[in-house]
Amino acid sequence: MLSSATIHSTLASFPLFLRHQPLHSSSTLCLCSAVNDHDPHAATSDGDGLQPHPRKHNYKPTSLPQTPLSPEDKVRILELSLVTKRTPQFPGSIFVQSPGDADVASSLPPLNTLFRDRPDHADDVVDEDMLMRAVDIRRNVTTEILREALMKKGKFGIRYAANLVSSLADFIDYVMIAAAAMKRQPEFSSWSFNLRAKTVIQESEVVPLIRWLKHNSQSYIRIGKLISMTKGNLKSIRLLAEWLNSVGVRGEFLGSVMLRAGDNIFQRSLEELDEIVEYLESKGVRGEWMGYVISRCPGLLCCSMEELRTRVAFYVDMGMNDHDFGTMVFDCPKALGYLTLEEMTQKVNYLKEFGLHNEQVGKLLAFKPELMCCSIEERWKPLVKYLYYLGISRMGMRKILVVKPMVFCIDLESNIVQKVRFFQDLGIQNDAIGKMLVTFPPLLTYSLLKKIRPVVIFLMTRAGITQTDIAKVIALAPQLLGCSIAKKLEVNMKYFLSLGISIRQLGAMIADFPMLLRYNIDVLRPKYQYLRRTMVRPLLDAIEFPRFFSYSLEGRIIPRHKILVENRINFKLHHMLASTDDEFKRKVVAAVDRRIRFESSVKARTISGSLLIMAGEVVPRDSESPDCSIIKTESSCPGTKESISPSLTESTIQTPHHF
Repeated sequence: MLSSATIHSTLASFPLFLRHQPLHSSSTLCLCSAVNDHDPHAATSDGDGLQPHPRKHNYKPTSLPQTPLSPEDKVRILELSLVTKRTPQFPGSIFVQSPGDADVASSLPPLNTLFRDRPDHADDVVDEDMLMRAVDIRRNVTTEILREALMKKGKFGIRYAANLVSSLADFIDYVMIAAAAMKRQPEFSSWSFNLRAKTVIQESEVVPLIRWLKHNSQSYIRIGKLISMTKGNLKSIRLLAEWLNSVGVRGEFLGSVMLRAGDNIFQRSLEELDEIVEYLESKGVRGEWMGYVISRCPGLLCCSMEELRTRVAFYVDMGMNDHDFGTMVFDCPKALGYLTLEEMTQKVNYLKEFGLHNEQVGKLLAFKPELMCCSIEERWKPLVKYLYYLGISRMGMRKILVVKPMVFCIDLESNIVQKVRFFQDLGIQNDAIGKMLVTFPPLLTYSLLKKIRPVVIFLMTRAGITQTDIAKVIALAPQLLGCSIAKKLEVNMKYFLSLGISIRQLGAMIADFPMLLRYNIDVLRPKYQYLRRTMVRPLLDAIEFPRFFSYSLEGRIIPRHKILVENRINFKLHHMLASTDDEFKRKVVAAVDRRIRFESSVKARTISGSLLIMAGEVVPRDSESPDCSIIKTESSCPGTKESISPSLTESTIQTPHHF
């Protein structure tokens, strides 16, 4: 007979025993019955106490009581029935730890006792919850089996296998369902769930497939998504990857292309994919471009042939030939396969509102197909409102769109607004900024920090432009902001300084004619040499009229200088070049007439003076003559606009001064 101390010690150690050992219904009931048998207060119906029966070693009851099990007991029994490895036991243990033991049937209660029908509704809810727990337990077992297969057969590390299995939830469910379905087949009816799950994993060849995808630089996240997309048809991944490789898709992009193509890409046959490629090649997309096009827009592979023909006809109807269409698809494949036909039509109609007809829109999209990827509400409409705020009309916006359509693709707040604020800080008015953008639309595509600001700093610090003139220079010649400092601006600056022009004079010249720094040295040098050697003009003439370097040497400077020499007259550079041909002819005629009248007056004075001398009279000096006998400068006689030097003889004008 057990003492009360023994009973209390047994009860005290019972929670510790449950913490370290799985709980079985048989052991629990035996332990509880043993405690009840030695309760001194327990009594029979006739009042006599029960005599305890001594427990024998490895004693097993012949029948199980019908006491309902608690939910915790049921979960422990389910876990015990699905464990994958045998738990170590000490010799003589009376508890079965794994279903592989010989006496598991007698040690564990049958699982059907866990789901007995209950009369009350509350117990049915508990049984339904137990079913969900049983599914979770089998899912965990399947996960463990797949992890072991990856580590043993795939030679993957523990961490990589765990991360990969965590992304294969759909495939684990597929294996679990397939293993359960194998139970209905007679040849697999006697197999355990673990063996059936291993068979499903082995027949799917998922481990070699994962090694192949990992070899092609695919992450475990992409591998998990690809395997889940196949819905059990894992062979389609390798077949599609080999086909993509055959059309030029590089290995590192295989996973990305298959993921972004869509869920139905694995249900398409290779014949359908070949038909899509052949049709695109017939419309101008070269075969060597196909891999790049598919990598940029995998959605083309999911289009039906009818839809693809409709999309191609959408651009062909705008006047695109095969060459334009092929280059458009190569530059921006999303313009063909990313948007819906309704969105494509809306964007084309919006572009036509700028005054472009159908063929012009086709040429515009062939040149810049990225326009089709821009949003009307988020990108185009805010830009149009901002350009209108700067005073740009619809025709000006049309010019910007045609000359530099990239302006309609860049971000407004982070790009265009920042540049406009910079110009405003320089002192340029809004209407002048609008004219700058219309005159030179590529200005908005330049980097503010790497291109625009360095050029402005160069002009103010090294080219001699003052702070008051910088706004004028930028407003008159925004093209300067697109020039290279090292290859263009600095080279021209050093050339003008080598001629003897000071920094201050160069700054004044640029402020008067900002485009001076944009000309090539090979164009400037012949004009300067002709000015100094043939025309025999001083350097000051070029400083006062820097626009001289903008005129054509063969087309305007040399012909007009010859006319001046032939007529024995001389003009300043401004009057010589800054006029049309008709105006120049009228100026020449007027100057020749003045020269003839001047020569006639001089000849008449000479004759009259000689006659007076012969008569013995005194001739007054030229300075005392009441009329303009000798004209040396433009201001010597009123009413003359051109600088005339009739005192220069024809031989003096035609003889160049070489230095």
